[in-house]
Amino acid sequence: MSKEQGYVCRCCGEHHAELPLAYGMEAPAYWSDELAADPLSALEQELCTIKSESFFIRGLIEIPVVDTGETFVWNVWTSLSKDNFARTVERWDDPARESQPPYFGWLSSELPAYAEPTLNLKTNLHTRPVGHRPLIELEPTGHPLAVEQREGITRARVREIAELLLHGRAGQPDCPLSRRPG
Repeated sequence: MSKEQGYVCRCCGEHHAELPLAYGMEAPAYWSDELAADPLSALEQELCTIKSESFFIRGLIEIPVVDTGETFVWNVWTSLSKDNFARTVERWDDPARESQPPYFGWLSSELPAYAEPTLNLKTNLHTRPVGHRPLIELEPTGHPLAVEQREGITRARVREIAELLLHGRAGQPDCPLSRRPG
């Protein structure tokens, strides 16, 4: 949460005590509730497999908030190849795991704060010390999410994201943020 005072939401007009600096996805975009009964599929807190064919790990896209010195975080999923997933699981509790080179993957979370799809953006997953989620680095493209990761965002952008996620496109129809393109 932001250390600064809260904000007055432009959608609902209410004062929110704090400005959230992190949002997360419970599962990869490809997961469905029906898969829970599939013995070849598993959704855990940090890892996911679908039909023993698709493999995912939870990680963090960190974005500097340039005017506050804080960090905004998307807690998301990225895919890994079968071999890289197996290496990740094998080294899960290894104190030297962060010395591994980055693993290539595809972003497997659709983030609602962007007009352009975020699903399947190219990523590099950097492991961190045991107990810390990996860092997900996006390929340096012109996609708005990749640009934000490279250049940072302002507190005003963090507020815009909060308003979108609180009220969303399916939220209050009179909110000007609900009518964004995309």
